Amino acid sequence: MAAGAALANRVRFPKPQRQPNSAHMSPPFPQIIAAIWLAWLASWWIAALWRGKASVKAPRGSYRGQMAVIALGFLLLFASWPRYQWILWPVGPALGWAMVALTLAGVGFTWWARIHLGALWSGGVEAKEGHRVVESGPYALVRHPIYSGLIAAAAAIAVVRATPLSLAGLALFALGFALKARVEERFLEAELGGYDDYRRRVPMLVPLPWR
Repeated sequence: MAAGAALANRVRFPKPQRQPNSAHMSPPFPQIIAAIWLAWLASWWIAALWRGKASVKAPRGSYRGQMAVIALGFLLLFASWPRYQWILWPVGPALGWAMVALTLAGVGFTWWARIHLGALWSGGVEAKEGHRVVESGPYALVRHPIYSGLIAAAAAIAVVRATPLSLAGLALFALGFALKARVEERFLEAELGGYDDYRRRVPMLVPLPWR
């Protein structure tokens, strides 16, 4: 008995570890925002069936490079490699939910513009039959509201991921859309009367109240 007691005194069993309280854990904000993006992509793909017949198109080569920059930026925004990345700042519930709200606002802005544009929408650079300059609704705020909404939603995922790769992805994503917007505007100025005046009155991507 004495030997057993001495052995028990020498052997130290590990203390049970406390499990983290799920009530104090932050929700998985990157996954929530990614799910919103996925739902947007699926619905946008279906809505692509709602468009008019093109009367004239810009050569795809005139904006192929810009689309490649956008695709690379999108890839970096959601890239899960390398597995361990440098986290630049902590993301608490307040910041996380604010970015979820920004994502919803961004995709909502794209849908407002898509519905307002109707059959005049195109995924490429082209003019539809009966095309006109649309300058009401979200198009009274910015000339490219769909791009503005997507860039806002991209900023949200970059903030909650908080990695150098996600920030680089945001920069490329926004740059690609800004460059593609310029290609579209040169095309529309040549094809649509009045677009040049509209371009001077309304900002491209960021709403400016003083304008």
